[in-house]
Amino acid sequence: MAVPVTVPADQARPVSARHFVRLKLRVMGNNFRGQGWRVALFLVGSLIGLWFAVGAFFGLAAPGLAGDDRYALLIAAFAGGLTVLGWLLLPLVFFGVDETLDPARFALLPLSRRTLVTGLFAAALVSVPAVAVLLALSGLVVTAGVFGGWSAALVTAVGVVCGLLLCVAAARAVTSAFASMLRSRRVRDLAAVLLAVLAASLGPLQLAGVAAIQDTDWDRLTGVATVIGWTPFGAPWTAGIDVAQGRAWAAPVKLLITVVTIVALLAWWSRSLESAMVGAASAGPTRAKPGVTGGVVAQLFPRAAGWLRRDRFGALVAREARYWWRDARRRANLITIAVVGLFVPVMVNFGGQGFTIDSEQGFSPAGDSSPVLVSLSMLFVGLLAAVTLANQFGFDGSAYAANVVAGVPGRLELRARITAFSLYVLPMLAVVAVVIALVLGEPAWIGFMAGALVATYGAGLAVNSFVSVLGAYSLPETSNPFAMNSGAGVVKGMLTLLAMVATAALAAPMVLAAALLGDAWLWLGLPLGVAYGVGAALLGAYLAGDVLDRRQPELLALVTPRR
Repeated sequence: MAVPVTVPADQARPVSARHFVRLKLRVMGNNFRGQGWRVALFLVGSLIGLWFAVGAFFGLAAPGLAGDDRYALLIAAFAGGLTVLGWLLLPLVFFGVDETLDPARFALLPLSRRTLVTGLFAAALVSVPAVAVLLALSGLVVTAGVFGGWSAALVTAVGVVCGLLLCVAAARAVTSAFASMLRSRRVRDLAAVLLAVLAASLGPLQLAGVAAIQDTDWDRLTGVATVIGWTPFGAPWTAGIDVAQGRAWAAPVKLLITVVTIVALLAWWSRSLESAMVGAASAGPTRAKPGVTGGVVAQLFPRAAGWLRRDRFGALVAREARYWWRDARRRANLITIAVVGLFVPVMVNFGGQGFTIDSEQGFSPAGDSSPVLVSLSMLFVGLLAAVTLANQFGFDGSAYAANVVAGVPGRLELRARITAFSLYVLPMLAVVAVVIALVLGEPAWIGFMAGALVATYGAGLAVNSFVSVLGAYSLPETSNPFAMNSGAGVVKGMLTLLAMVATAALAAPMVLAAALLGDAWLWLGLPLGVAYGVGAALLGAYLAGDVLDRRQPELLALVTPRR
């Protein structure tokens, strides 16, 4: 019998930040073990991030390389401010925040709050985005060094490091605070909806910003940049530029602003972290709705699926339809499709032309569109709608085991999931076709626009049926609704890009037909597009269903979160 050895408290090694960093690296390695495709996607995504970081480096170093310091402060303030905003918003909506080390896992360990915050903060710095941002913003060091010598370069280097710490601290503090606030299911749903609308609105805001820049007074922008430079959004990035331009007194003040902000954010994170570790509270008992008749089975079928037969296929469709409406993460994707689906065609058709406001005609585009250009915009909307299913089994997680145990055939499974998702998406696509045609002033184009949408959407369903079976990944089970497993953000981006490229290739005949058939396509676009889309979706579900039958155990292992 082994005798347990007790280590005296005075001989125990204290836990420090390096233990959290080593633990994160160990967990990352275990997550990638035996999954070569995930390692490959992670490496490719890292190389792409490095490529963009190098490009941003030379862009921020451009004033110094060109020997013109007129725009040095402008570029530093706006680029740095957008970087901080990006760390706050983009990971929440598109890629999630890295929860390789979920704070809830440390709830029962005798760790002080300071140790936990310091360790998790250090672990959050060990990531591809952090390295990419550090490399990209280092271009400011070159600009400051050219104009102000080594002293300005040194101050800028310190500012860039402090700026990176500010980005990570802000992201972690905000997400931890949201996680502690979003205990109510209704509040979580509302937050996911608002974030989806915000993410989908980034494109329209970008278009409005580009239009505004064309007529902008650059002297006024310099004044705005000066103001931003005295806020936490721009202070760390502009301190070295101030030294280079003869305002050395401003550098320590701006660095002090940055340090104070970082300390305040870490204190806020520390206060909300303990509450976030507790987990989500129960939503309470479910009450039966008064006046609902038709039996228990009938109540499980939502109104959108009420026409289905009460068989195995109907039950699967009803379940998926209910999940798409009640799951906040899925519903946020539907809202993104609706908003972006209306914005992208407007941007593609009017982005380079602008608008005119006439006293007689009112609001109208300042140029003429064409069926080919409209078909291209419809192609993007269709593939964007379908790519939502690229990780459809990941939404289920370990609950997919029920389908595996029940022996649901793969073809039936995929057809049911496609049908349930289409109950919500197809009406959206119809609205997009009608609205864009009316905005263009071409109501006769509604037919071929709807055909292009359905054809692309059907081709995308076929592609994403295979992607969801072969490239599934797990989503974390945590009280933080914005969490993403380490590396999953890169995997998500690469799978999305792969699915979109394949869908665009399959839907390209619709664009070619619009270019070659001329006016005849106005009449043939709708029937041919619907036939092409429905046929592609059914064929994809038929072929991918066979693959799903062979990979059900592997798929369940991939989508089950690792403890």
